[in-house]
Amino acid sequence: MTDTLYHSPFLKACRGEPTPYTPIWLMRQAGRYMEEYRQVRAKVSLLELCKTPDLAAEVTITAVERLGVDAAIIFSDILVLVEPMGVTLEFQKQRGPVLHTPLRSASDIRKLREVEVEEALGFVFEAIRQARAGLQPHIPLIGFAGAPFTIASYLVEGGASRNFEHTKTLMYQDPESWHALLSLISRTLVAYLNGQVKAGAQALQLFDSWVGCLSPSDYREFVLPHTRFVLERIIPGTPVIHFGTGTAALLELMREAGGSVIGVDYRVELDQAWKRLGAVGIQGNLDPCVLLADRKVIEARAKRVLDQAGGRPGHIFNLGHGILPTTPVDNVLALVDFVHTYQPRSA
Repeated sequence: MTDTLYHSPFLKACRGEPTPYTPIWLMRQAGRYMEEYRQVRAKVSLLELCKTPDLAAEVTITAVERLGVDAAIIFSDILVLVEPMGVTLEFQKQRGPVLHTPLRSASDIRKLREVEVEEALGFVFEAIRQARAGLQPHIPLIGFAGAPFTIASYLVEGGASRNFEHTKTLMYQDPESWHALLSLISRTLVAYLNGQVKAGAQALQLFDSWVGCLSPSDYREFVLPHTRFVLERIIPGTPVIHFGTGTAALLELMREAGGSVIGVDYRVELDQAWKRLGAVGIQGNLDPCVLLADRKVIEARAKRVLDQAGGRPGHIFNLGHGILPTTPVDNVLALVDFVHTYQPRSA
């Protein structure tokens, strides 16, 4: 890694070091709200975009250049690793991801294949190499993957779920099969995430989008050992952001599982989250819907988040979840400009 990258505001914040301003990047910063992205997507499906390295690199770079954010995140999807396991994946317009052979039994789980990541997911690594080559030298590149629980829930439910009844039934009724499933996913994730670092990612984010459906005791028993397994095996010196939604009850356990930075959603006050987490970086946490309001509201709400952080080293500004497709680009630009120029009051 070059000195320019190492001393970038984003990576300094990941290490808990003081920065000249609060660094910002945004989940789904390359997405449907942006005309340049829509033009690319008009030609290919989501999966085709993920599997075409030059296009994935292009939308990754375009988002950074258009918005002026402090980090890029490679364009991909957390579910690209399920197809090599032997599961058919389709993205449907109204339903989102659909996995046509959900896992509901021990015999289903035994049919899953071990993944050779270089062969099966090489398109992600190539997209990272191309994006790294095309990004400005001071912009870090973030790789990512879904966390073991979230990947498992998609595999078991067959898609997104409101109540996670199939996931929890398997977890409670057949814990041996549950742990076997998460062990397989975790081994795959270690190879996949480290492959992204070797390809040129300077940092990683682990998305546990659905884990907020669990109680703390269930998280400790059924999830924490597997997430920790992954995070303990990431190439040393690589910052990892450990992010979840609806996780106000799980923050201390997420920190115990690992990660140099804990990503929090908008349902928890950032200053209170930091008091609970202690000496760790924190990422967040503006409600994405704020970006649908006018500039005055956006600045007031962003100011509140920044004041809660109080200029404390280790804060990375982000939304509490991904940018919504109806978000005006000018509102995103206004947010980035405000975060870069505002000097927060001390906490």
